Amino acid sequence: MTHTRTTRLERGRSALGPALELVHTGRAPTRAVLTSELGVTRATAGAVAAELEALGLITVDSRPTSSAGSQGRPSHRLFLDENGPVVLAGQIHADGFRVALVGLGGRIVATVSGCGTIPADPAHVLAEAVAAGSGLLERTGRRCLGAALAIPSAVAEPDGEALNPLHLAWPSGAPVRRLFRHALAEAGIPGVTEAVGFTGNDVNLAALAEHRHGAGRGARDLLCVASGHRGVGGALVLDGRLHSGSSGLALEVGHLTVNPEGAPCHCGSRGCLDVEADPLAFLGAAGREPGPEGSLLRQATDLLREEHQDPSVRAAADLLIDRLGLGIAGLVNILNPDRIILGGLHRELLGADPERLRAVVAERSLWGRSGGVPILPCTLDHNSLVGAAELAWQPVLDDPLVVLENGAEEDRSAGDEPG
Repeated sequence: MTHTRTTRLERGRSALGPALELVHTGRAPTRAVLTSELGVTRATAGAVAAELEALGLITVDSRPTSSAGSQGRPSHRLFLDENGPVVLAGQIHADGFRVALVGLGGRIVATVSGCGTIPADPAHVLAEAVAAGSGLLERTGRRCLGAALAIPSAVAEPDGEALNPLHLAWPSGAPVRRLFRHALAEAGIPGVTEAVGFTGNDVNLAALAEHRHGAGRGARDLLCVASGHRGVGGALVLDGRLHSGSSGLALEVGHLTVNPEGAPCHCGSRGCLDVEADPLAFLGAAGREPGPEGSLLRQATDLLREEHQDPSVRAAADLLIDRLGLGIAGLVNILNPDRIILGGLHRELLGADPERLRAVVAERSLWGRSGGVPILPCTLDHNSLVGAAELAWQPVLDDPLVVLENGAEEDRSAGDEPG
């Protein structure tokens, strides 16, 4: 029976991945939509859905219903299996780390954070983050299919080195991917091997998550700009694919000059977005000293939300909005995106005065004068974590049969254990 099902899966292997991705991104809520999107017969779509259900990735509603006023045969609804496997996602930032178990559809199943000063040796915090993730897996009993990590640095490919982790005090060129994979191997998490440990830039991964599950869904060319705990990052999704450049270093927007006489930047220039439009810049412009409690992002966000009517806070918000708008306008002129999404502190600045930001971008950009480009806030909680999970899920989305292969490896490993 198992051999027959595996043989049938091998024959339909090419359709399983596209079908799973359609359900994963919410584009195929029913079997009828899946049939249309795949361009196959109803019987083929039904067989593909059944195979994905047998793999424990989706569930098919056995009692289809039709909406009021609809015509024709009601269609089976497709859902991601809430009890299905997960991946382990981690994010390192200047004030600590967060790890999560993330299911298909970008759903966070469990999460835990660790706060404090990040040591100069990346191996230490990576081991701590992986151990925290391993604890989540033990407590939840979930099956894990992969792992990935988001970091606040450009990640040079193909070796996965952190090129400029300035706000972490890590050495330039730190071999983060190798260290992450080593930590995974040391933890001995079932189903997770060194070969499935991925790493990426946090804003790149946030953009990927928002494009698949959040504010960027449906955009063709999506620009994301965000300021997290420190600095400013950018990312671009072109035709549905994350654009990372020839070696993973594209869209370092933090080093756009927006104030030529401004503060010195770590890159050697002056007045870059990185130092003119991040939480530390906002606190300084408002005349506030950073406190010891809470992250810089939290302090800046709380100040903006709770004291926006204070003249000094309002002036600081206006100043950062103008600087941010100037940088975005330059990017619009170069990239011509059809949607812009803002994350972190920039999302809060947009919410504080959306018309001011949109007016600056429209005034300074050619496309703004021809009708404008939508500027929206990111909508996902922990979008860099969800984006890291997307990296870890990608091998399964490419070929869902790796779930079977992964399970076979686990069975062999269990059989090797002494009784």
